Amino acid sequence: MSTLISGDQLRTILYGTRVEKAYATLAVETKTLFNVTGGKVLITSITGEVTTAITTAGTSKLQANPTTGTTSDLVAATDLGTTDTPAGNILSFTGVKTDSIVHGPGSAPNVQRPIVVNTGTIEQVNATGADGGITWVLTYIPLDNGASVAAA
Repeated sequence: MSTLISGDQLRTILYGTRVEKAYATLAVETKTLFNVTGGKVLITSITGEVTTAITTAGTSKLQANPTTGTTSDLVAATDLGTTDTPAGNILSFTGVKTDSIVHGPGSAPNVQRPIVVNTGTIEQVNATGADGGITWVLTYIPLDNGASVAAA
């Protein structure tokens, strides 16, 4: 007798727990997307899907803001609006903090180097002009017992 593994079970085995956060209307601000509690976690993937076209020139980046310690960029600030980023485009980055956000219609590479973050927040920082919307999906594995990530 065979046992089938469902898609969500396979994803959990490969990437860890999935958390989703919709950032419906981008604004010039620092927006908390995810709260990391209870200790360190390993981010195994983070992907955005543009839900409303981004058409205004302005940069966006993601950063880890620990409760104790120094805020650190997860990816370099990237202009997503000078050349419009239409709804449905996928956003991601390689895990190298000096790389830009990569976006494309239907596909983008994902984190090649998992990222360790400590208790605190994961934020999106938008500078100058901002419009559009993004839904972010993050997967993680707890490194400390009791550590977890939740949408803010």
